[in-house]
Amino acid sequence: MTARPTRAAAGPAGPTRPTRLAGPAGPAGPTKPTRPARPAAGPAGGPPDADRPADVDAEVEAEDGVGAVTFREAGVQDVAALHDLVHHAYRGDESRRGWTHEADLLDGQRTDPEALTDLLADPDAVVLLAETTAVGAEPPETILVGCCQLESRDGARAYFGMFAVRPVRQGRGLGSAMLTQAERLAASRWGATSLEMTVIGQREDLITWYERRGYRRTGATAPFPYGDERFGRPRRPDLAFVVLARDLPRP
Repeated sequence: MTARPTRAAAGPAGPTRPTRLAGPAGPAGPTKPTRPARPAAGPAGGPPDADRPADVDAEVEAEDGVGAVTFREAGVQDVAALHDLVHHAYRGDESRRGWTHEADLLDGQRTDPEALTDLLADPDAVVLLAETTAVGAEPPETILVGCCQLESRDGARAYFGMFAVRPVRQGRGLGSAMLTQAERLAASRWGATSLEMTVIGQREDLITWYERRGYRRTGATAPFPYGDERFGRPRRPDLAFVVLARDLPRP
């Protein structure tokens, strides 16, 4: 489904400010090359309340062994779980259990707790979480199964990144539901009329997944941050980001 050093993104007309390496734009998708040390942050108007994150409408029905999926905005108390999810969705052998991953392109980390904390403090960004519960668990166990990052750019545009779905939950509609929630949130919160993302150009399967959902290549590209291990250790010399975008329906 469906990437400043936690975000390095490029705009439809060319690369934008270096961004923090947040997260991908697919089931374990790409993030944008972002400004050096900031992963995705909190909603416009300030970071979410650390004790009572805002709930978002649920979209995904229950499956055997787990309850329905619900969406909410992340707070600083979610950093450790968020870091674990993003790492296992993008890197290492566990990521290979999903239908799309970066394990053949990059080693090392995808992001780190410091970058995520910085992202959650950004008043122009929000991290959306997808959670479910284990049926019959006592006490009830909440399981983080997906996340994505949104950022307001210039009022009309929003950026989507750090998109990760736990590998064992990929291919079941969760990524599509989460992308829809993110599009609605960007339009309703910031009045965004378009959503853009950066994806590593070699991830053709992921780009195709986005194209089926209305995203198109803008023709813009952005360089991969070679030499900055906060974003991983490339396994090949030709990595670069392509920029995808689509118009958003009015809320």
